[in-house]
Amino acid sequence: QVQLIESGGGLVQAGGSLRLSCAASGRTFSSYDMGWFRQAPGKEREFVAGISWSGRSTYYKDSVKGRFTISRDNAKNTVYLQMNNLKPEDTAVFYCAAKLPVGNGGYTLPRQYNYWGQGTQVTVSS
Repeated sequence: QVQLIESGGGLVQAGGSLRLSCAASGRTFSSYDMGWFRQAPGKEREFVAGISWSGRSTYYKDSVKGRFTISRDNAKNTVYLQMNNLKPEDTAVFYCAAKLPVGNGGYTLPRQYNYWGQGTQVTVSS
């Protein structure tokens, strides 16, 4: 069982930055691949970024490449999402999620993940 708690959301002007954190309980955090998703009102939950259990591999939605950076600190059981040059279209509830590495499994589908946090609101004003 893994419990995930996100923090770091808030209100920011377009062009600003936020860093989201996701703290995980349990001693097996380093065994899990991690992902960040977001969900805007009236829209489906979408993949934003993912990172392998070791931190060696990272993956991004095309629209956030060059602006967002995912990272993890396994010693602190925490995954981060640094978001720069934020745009109003980034406004959403952001969720972190954990999944066990499975073969050639991908990172982009919510159904691939085993555990989810409660989410943190990010609002970008124009």
